[in-house]
Amino acid sequence: MRPILLKGHERSITVVKFNFDGDLLFTGSKDHIPSVWRSDTGERLGTFAGHKGTIWDLDCCRFTKRVLTASADASAKLWDCETGECIKTFEHHGPVRGAAWADGSNMFATISDPFVEHNAQISIYDVPENDDPSTYSDSPRVEIELPKIDGKRVNATNIVWLNLNEALFVTFDNGSIRLYDPVTGEELDEFFPHEKKINRVSFNRDKTLFITSSSDFSAKLYDVVDLRHLKTYKTGSPVNDAVISETKDHILLGGGQEAMSVTTTSGKAGKFETRFFHLVYEEEFGTVKGHFGPINALAIDPNGRCYASGAEDGYIRLHHFDKSYLDMKDPVPEGPVDGEEDETDDEEKEVDSDDESE
Repeated sequence: MRPILLKGHERSITVVKFNFDGDLLFTGSKDHIPSVWRSDTGERLGTFAGHKGTIWDLDCCRFTKRVLTASADASAKLWDCETGECIKTFEHHGPVRGAAWADGSNMFATISDPFVEHNAQISIYDVPENDDPSTYSDSPRVEIELPKIDGKRVNATNIVWLNLNEALFVTFDNGSIRLYDPVTGEELDEFFPHEKKINRVSFNRDKTLFITSSSDFSAKLYDVVDLRHLKTYKTGSPVNDAVISETKDHILLGGGQEAMSVTTTSGKAGKFETRFFHLVYEEEFGTVKGHFGPINALAIDPNGRCYASGAEDGYIRLHHFDKSYLDMKDPVPEGPVDGEEDETDDEEKEVDSDDESE
C-alpha cells in the first residue's frame, strides 16, 4: 500500500475530511489555509485563503457546494466550494473549535472557547442555500452558554448534529459528552465515556454508531440510539482520532506520543502509526507507518477505497488500499452458500444414524 504524499501545508495538520461522495479530500492545518484535493490522484485543486489563525475544524455540505471552516482567529467562514470565494464570515467571542452542518445544509452549529469575560458557547446559524448571502444574520439564532463547572472552564472539543437534527452532540475536554436541544438550547443528557480529554469523535455514515478518541489511551465505540457502550480499543499512547470503516468491520486509530515529547524519542517509540482494529473482536491486526510525529487526524473514504492521515509533521498521507485488503475476508464463520448443504447438519445426521443403529 504505497501512499500518496500530500505536501501543501507548512505546519501541523489539524483536520482531514472526505466529502459525502468520497472524491474530494478537505484538509486544515495550523498554517491558516485549508486545502481541497482529489482523492484518487492527490492533486491539489485549490485553497480557501482568508483566515488569520489555526484551522481547528471544517465541514463540507452534503452536495459539496459550500464549506465551513472554524478558526482560532475567532471566526467561522462559509465558502463556495467551487470558486473558493468566502461567502460570509461569522465572528465569535473566542477561538472557534468546531463547525458542523445540519441535515439539509440550511443551518450549522459552531463551538467556541472562552475568552476574557465570555464563556465558551454553542452557536446555531441559519444559512438557507437558496437565500441571498447578504440576508444571512451576523448573530446566531440560538446561543447556548457553557459556564464553568466548580470554578473550572470546560471546553467543547467537537460538535455533530444527530439524525434529523434531533439533538446537538458535543464532546468536552473533561471526558464528557452532552446532548442539547437545538431549538431551546436545553441540555438533554450528559455522560462520561472517558476520564481524560475527548480529542475527536467520528460517526458512521448512518449515524447509528460513534467512536470517541481520548488522551486516556483508548477509543470507545457506542450505540447512538441508547448511548450504550459496545467496545473499547486500547493502545499504549494517546488516541487523537479514530474512524469507522463503511465497508468492513474495521476501526482505524491514529495518535502517538504528545508533540512536545516527540524530540526526545525515536519515531518507533513514539508510535506514530495508523492502527487497524477489528470492530467486533477489539483485536489489533495491522499497522501502517510513515509519519514522523503524532497523527492528529484520520479520515476514511465513504466507499472504503482509501484513507488519509494528517500528522504533526505537516504531511498528509493518502493510502489507497491494496486489492489484497479489499478482498480480505474477516475470520468469522460463514454460512453455507446457496446450493450447498451445511456440513454441521451432515455431521449431526451421521451421529443420529449411528445412535439408531446401536
